[in-house]
Amino acid sequence: MLKPAWTLLYDSDCGFCKWIVSGLLVLDRERALVPSAIQSPEGAELLGDLDPAARLASVHLIAPDGERLSAGAVAAPLLRLLPGGSVPARAVARAPRLTGRAYQWVADHRTQISKAVPAAMKRRASARVQRAEAERAAPSRRR
Repeated sequence: MLKPAWTLLYDSDCGFCKWIVSGLLVLDRERALVPSAIQSPEGAELLGDLDPAARLASVHLIAPDGERLSAGAVAAPLLRLLPGGSVPARAVARAPRLTGRAYQWVADHRTQISKAVPAAMKRRASARVQRAEAERAAPSRRR
C-alpha cells in the first residue's frame, strides 16, 4: 500500500526551482513527494486563499492531513521524507529563523543562481519533474 503523499508546489516558470525539485525527486526513494506546479489547477485549489503573488513567493509543502507549510518552514519536514534527512532536519528545525533567512536569500536570488545551472541540466530536470507529476498524481496517492 502506498504511503500518503506530500504535495510539493513549485514555480513552473523557474528553471532553478524545477532543478531543485528534480534533485529532491531523485532522493525521494519512497515516492512520498508529488510535485505540482503552483500555476496548475491543483496549485490554485490548494493555495486558493493566497493572492497570486503570495503563491509564487515561495515553495509550499502540503502534508497528507492538509497542513500547508511555506518557504523556510518546508525544510525540516521535507528533509525528514528523504533518506538520511533526519539529522539535517533536526538541525534546520532548531534554527527556524536562520533557515527562513537562508531560504529567503535563495528565493530572492534564484534568477542569478539559475544562471549557474547549465540549460541542459534544467531541461532534463524539467522533464523529470513533468514525468513525476504524471506518474505520482494517481488518485490512490491523494489525500
